[in-house]
Amino acid sequence: MSEATDYSRDTDSLDNCDVEAAYARWAPIYDLTFSAVFRPGRRALAAAASKADGPILDVGVGTGLELPMFEPHTQVYGVDLSEHMLRRAAQRVTREGLGHVAGLSKMDATRMAFADASFACVCAPYVLTVVPEPEAMLDELARVVRPGGEIILVNHVSRKDDPLAVLDTWLDRHVAPRLGWRPQFPWSIIGDWIDGRPEMQLVERRLLAPFGLFTITRIQRLPIVQAESREAAPQEMEYA
Repeated sequence: MSEATDYSRDTDSLDNCDVEAAYARWAPIYDLTFSAVFRPGRRALAAAASKADGPILDVGVGTGLELPMFEPHTQVYGVDLSEHMLRRAAQRVTREGLGHVAGLSKMDATRMAFADASFACVCAPYVLTVVPEPEAMLDELARVVRPGGEIILVNHVSRKDDPLAVLDTWLDRHVAPRLGWRPQFPWSIIGDWIDGRPEMQLVERRLLAPFGLFTITRIQRLPIVQAESREAAPQEMEYA
């Protein structure tokens, strides 16, 4: 599942202090700047998550742009590292009467205060490129999702055939801390993580509008029996 890449991660290029500082700056203009370009991904994520039979966790809820997109019957909890973004999410919940939002909390996505297997679905829209240690975040998402449940990611994934690949590399090396996210993000980070977790299985991976800039990834946490079977005879899943 891994793909060849020239990606080389600078582990000092981004930390939580950078992220919090950046999103304190972004918060007042975030909706105006990013609402339109991120909307297709948020809609796809919310539509898939709304099919879950149980509570949903929205990791990196930000200003809550996707919260109105979840179906009214759902029960959604949102967490984010930025208090500035969470305040705006809370205002949105009140302003739009989003009764399906059960709570909003400040949390680090790599160390959340939820019990194991708490959620039927865990969503992370545009978050993996923000956290300094994406594998640690994936481990935490896997911890809090129930067997049989799903992790749903939406993210920019770098591709060698992408005309923006050179720009991604330059931004990653020079301005990632000021942006608050890592522009260069190869599929191998997600793919290698799935390969190393026998209880996880890729369900869907597809490009989204606009222009295939973003990818939706759905990963199922298998029931114990299926996970044991996959560990005994691992198979790669093809995607369109």
